Amino acid sequence: MKNKRNVLYSLIIMLAGVINFTGQGQLKKSAQDSVKTQVLSASHGPNSIVRTIRKDRKGNIWIASWEGVFKYDGKSFTNITSKVSSARFFSVLEDRKGNFWFTTIGSGVYYYDGKSFQNFTVRDGLANDRVGNIYEDKIGKIWFGTEGGVSRYNGKSFQNFKMKEIPSATAADSVYVGTNPVHKETDSVHISAYQHPLPEASWIHNDVNAIMEDRTGKFWFGTRGHAFVYDGKTFTTITNKEGKPFTNVRSIIKDKKGNIWLGGADGLWCYNGSIFTRFAQNFVGYIYEDKKGNIWTSSEKSNRQSWTLSKYEGKSLSDKKPAVTTIANKPIIFGILEDDIGHIWFGALNGVYRYDGKTITDFKSTASGQ
Repeated sequence: MKNKRNVLYSLIIMLAGVINFTGQGQLKKSAQDSVKTQVLSASHGPNSIVRTIRKDRKGNIWIASWEGVFKYDGKSFTNITSKVSSARFFSVLEDRKGNFWFTTIGSGVYYYDGKSFQNFTVRDGLANDRVGNIYEDKIGKIWFGTEGGVSRYNGKSFQNFKMKEIPSATAADSVYVGTNPVHKETDSVHISAYQHPLPEASWIHNDVNAIMEDRTGKFWFGTRGHAFVYDGKTFTTITNKEGKPFTNVRSIIKDKKGNIWLGGADGLWCYNGSIFTRFAQNFVGYIYEDKKGNIWTSSEKSNRQSWTLSKYEGKSLSDKKPAVTTIANKPIIFGILEDDIGHIWFGALNGVYRYDGKTITDFKSTASGQ
């Protein structure tokens, strides 16, 4: 049993494409020590991997999972896509018009106007059907990060961009194809040796994880390879204060002050417009800023056996050693969201959780046995 558990964790880590680093920061006593777990079984959310959690303009919570896209109205969960697709959903976005976009791994993008769905794939001009994230820019264009570059949709057609003009991934590249025990089906698991310099000609530089537009109108892209800035004409590799490229960047956000945060294989970094500051060395998968200016992250623990949900106190971010509180530990933690009343939602391998400051609530079905 122990060996099987170790194999499972190894495959999970390969799926995330991460490596181990040693963390920094002043850690307080883990909130997990005093957190109770409450199970709601009357109305449950997904029981599988939750990748992204978003809030719409009405306060509803939208959850992209490998069981479909769930909508939570404060009382019950509804699987919006259950009759539309059995694809594994990765991201969700409500655009400025109130319509929704859902991305999948293998089935392209779904557009939902509240009544009907429209599916966009490579046949419609999408760069790749494996789509991990969505972003709406300042003028309302929708960007999709795919395994084969980024696609920009103007309401009528797609325009595709590659960070590097190199061939797409093939079976001969560093891709393992087989049955992964996490989601019980055939899939391609990306395996990359980030401890070694990445080849400049690798397809992995076009596998887009994160998209963000800064104050100047430039776009930042995090890929499984390097991170890039796009000025409308040229893609430039982003380097840290040591002159080294950022690798496998999974999350990029802009905080209320205009600072840009990057999380990935090189840890947690903040850019204030002139310099980069490193806050943590462990792999960081997700970054989120709450209403009070606190920074929340999901990161891999040094033993590689679990991930941590952490909160960086906003008032201490300028300190030499910012105050960091550990909130929860799970095998893997993905999307993070603050709801209208200040509760923090986060996704994991086996569903979605909510933290109210004292208690972590579990929304899985008791029938799942998890």
